[in-house]
Amino acid sequence: MAQVTEDQVLTALRTVTDSERGADIVSLGMIAGLTIQDGAVTVAIEVDPRRAAQAEPIRHAAESAVKRLDGIEAVTAVLTAHRPPPNRNAPQVHDHGGHGHGGPPPRVRPSLSGIHAVVAVASGKGGVGKSTTAINLALALVGQGLRVGLLDADVYGPSLPRLLGITEKPQADGERLAPIMRYGLATMSIGFLVAEDTPMIWRGPMVQSALQQMLFDVAWGPLDVLVVDMPPGTGDAQLTMAQQVPLAGAVIVSTPQDLALLDARKGLNMFRRVDVPVLGIIENMSYFTCPHCGGRSDIFNHGGARREAERLGVDFLGEIPLDMAIRETSDQGCPIVVSAPESEHARAFRTIAAAIWQRVATQTANPPPRIVVD
Repeated sequence: MAQVTEDQVLTALRTVTDSERGADIVSLGMIAGLTIQDGAVTVAIEVDPRRAAQAEPIRHAAESAVKRLDGIEAVTAVLTAHRPPPNRNAPQVHDHGGHGHGGPPPRVRPSLSGIHAVVAVASGKGGVGKSTTAINLALALVGQGLRVGLLDADVYGPSLPRLLGITEKPQADGERLAPIMRYGLATMSIGFLVAEDTPMIWRGPMVQSALQQMLFDVAWGPLDVLVVDMPPGTGDAQLTMAQQVPLAGAVIVSTPQDLALLDARKGLNMFRRVDVPVLGIIENMSYFTCPHCGGRSDIFNHGGARREAERLGVDFLGEIPLDMAIRETSDQGCPIVVSAPESEHARAFRTIAAAIWQRVATQTANPPPRIVVD
């Protein structure tokens, strides 16, 4: 099958009209970005931020127009807004609430139908093993008989395809994408739609729009829990999740050293500020046991996350060691919870997952099945 060209996609988009402006979106210069990779098309449509909510029909029409092309497997259209420079003579309004970066607040959707609870796994900084932790926790919940989804919310650096060995593209299920199933886990990531080495050079509104679509335009089906692997930091993705999704809670992942704990504290306080319960802190890379002599080394210090949890008045959920087996199984796309379920490390993930789910169950109506850790 021949590769779809940019000209073909633009021709299809010329059939989409902005009724308010009386012309097609290509002629109006509204196409801010276009990528095509292995039959997956991503289109960025630039709109006036004052009419962003009214532009949703344009986005849907653009997706429908491109889907009709032969050779298209998936289409994602996102809305982005280029803010005009502020009028320096106009009165200035300052937001001291910490809930946004200026401009109109994002559109709030009341719920995710069929999903019992949404849990965010976050960190204040990168490099602490958050994605590996999120995936193993999600698989540990699957192992307890729960219906679990995993959303990779890191648009700039998606890692879920590599960590789960997923190379196929998601298929459309009517008007929505079907999540890709792996090891009994329903998954979605922007990494499924673009090549691994393709940089996502997107502004904040595009990231927010992509997250909204991966949340609300995916046929997740009935789930007991949707685990969201958050990007590091406290930016647009975190605010989008906190403002638009009824989060049951957030889990903070940190390594033991002071620098990581400083950033973890910022992430924790961000969730508190937007009224998301913090379910606890996990200390990853807590210690290293030499596979040859059995000696233990606290490479990144030890116990810092436990002390920080006590200081901040949140639960300490447990320790995950620094171990080559965890790294190797993740690189191979077969995380340790499924590749070595009886290992010490898999048991640690299952124990922490059970503790998280117990806290979620106490905060939501209709408690889910009780988890028993062997």
